[in-house]
Amino acid sequence: MEHRITICTSCRHKGTECRPGYELIEKLRRSIATAGDAIPEAFEISGVACMSGCDRPCTVAYHGTRKATYLFGDIDPEADIDDLVALARHYAQLEDGWCSSVDRPGKLRSSTLARVPAAIIATQEGKVRAS
Repeated sequence: MEHRITICTSCRHKGTECRPGYELIEKLRRSIATAGDAIPEAFEISGVACMSGCDRPCTVAYHGTRKATYLFGDIDPEADIDDLVALARHYAQLEDGWCSSVDRPGKLRSSTLARVPAAIIATQEGKVRAS
């Protein structure tokens, strides 16, 4: 199964030139690597120019093949790194990626901007394929 964490690199703290996304990418890569086998699946961690979460920087998304996608805002590279790693561990174990807010660690319970269900594609003869 493929797992990804995407981090906005253009988000700025209001009134500053600070773009915390690049710092968060590096910290999260190191923290997940340090977690080792505690996270049962590998995560690709990358940046993207904009995720339209400008009012709530820094914006982070969790994606997985055939899984719900989550978008979080107001992420602090210093304060929230442990919660992001804990969510990676939890998300990797979820078959469809679906979890309630009470199952998300710490600040991620209240900073969810969106949950997008896995795409379901209807095919001929009533067969359904999740993507």
